[in-house]
Amino acid sequence: MSDLVIGADGLPRCGWGGRTAEYIAYHDDEWGRPVRTDDGLYEKVTLEAFQSGLSWLIILRKRESFRAAFDNFHIETVAKYGEADVTRLLADAGIVRNRAKVEAAIQNARAALDLPDGLASLLWSFAPAPRTRRPRSFAEVPALTPESTAMAKALKKSGFRFVGPTTAYALMQATGMVDDHLDGCHVTLP
Repeated sequence: MSDLVIGADGLPRCGWGGRTAEYIAYHDDEWGRPVRTDDGLYEKVTLEAFQSGLSWLIILRKRESFRAAFDNFHIETVAKYGEADVTRLLADAGIVRNRAKVEAAIQNARAALDLPDGLASLLWSFAPAPRTRRPRSFAEVPALTPESTAMAKALKKSGFRFVGPTTAYALMQATGMVDDHLDGCHVTLP
C-alpha cells in the first residue's frame, strides 16, 4: 500500500483511505474530525474495542448494526443493560459476538456514567498539542504515545476495559485529538 493514493475522483488520500468505498467515506468525512460529546466518544471507544484483533473494515460494515444493538450508544441506556441484553447481543449476527467485548462495552458505559466531569472532559484532557506539520509517511505515525498511554491508564483506573495504549491512540486519531492525515492528503480538518 502506498502512503498516499490518488482516488478515481483525482483526490490524494492516505493510502488506507482509498481502498474501498467504506474507507473512502470514513477517511474523507469522519476520521480525524473532532468528536466532543460523551455518547459520540463512547461509540468510538466501544467500536475501537470491538475492532481489537480485527479489520476496521469489518467494524465499518457492521456499524449501523452496532448502533441499533447498542441503542445508538446512549451511555445511560447501555449502562442499564443486564444479562438478558448480553444474551441478546451475543445472538446478534449483525455485530461482533465476543462476550468479553460485549461485557466491556456495558461496563464502560457504567464507568462513563461515574466520571465526575464526563467522558469527553476526561478523554480530551489527554489531547496533545497540535503538530507543526502533518506526517509525511506512515512511518512517522506512532502506534502509541505518552498521551495515549496516560489516557489508557486513566480509563483503566476509572473501570474501563479493552482500552490499551494502542487502542487509545487509534481513538485519538479517529476523534480529532491528533491529525494523522498525511502531508498531501486532500482532507482539511477544523
